Amino acid sequence: MKSHVQQKGFSLIEIMVVLAIMGLLAAIVAPNVMEALGKGKDRKVQADFKNIETALKMYKMDNGFYPTTEQGLDALVGKPSGSPEPRSYPSEGYMPRLPKDPWQFDYIYLSPGDGRPYDIYTLGADGLEGGDDESADLSIWDEAEK
Repeated sequence: MKSHVQQKGFSLIEIMVVLAIMGLLAAIVAPNVMEALGKGKDRKVQADFKNIETALKMYKMDNGFYPTTEQGLDALVGKPSGSPEPRSYPSEGYMPRLPKDPWQFDYIYLSPGDGRPYDIYTLGADGLEGGDDESADLSIWDEAEK
């Protein structure tokens, strides 16, 4: 009589084949996921810029001027002190809160900007001026200049 011993588990070759397939899939999928993540961050910045810009325009419409650099974007969520003092300021402000950029830094506001009434920008992932790719500075005027 022959006795058949049933093998349980996987052979080393089967495990190696599965790992090779998983490695190939990761090599194909990972760059696409990273690219989509980068585009999502750019879209968030652009949406934040539009929301801030709308609030700034409402502020100017009510008061005749934009907040100063010193008053900053905080002037959109709470009545600013100092000169020039806003003549008309809604009790709830112009925005419920200020957004952070996708890297959790505050947006930077200058008024007047470089040849414009104001500028809003983010320093990118590294939080430092200059940089490339995800570390590049993004300004509210970047899209308008392209």
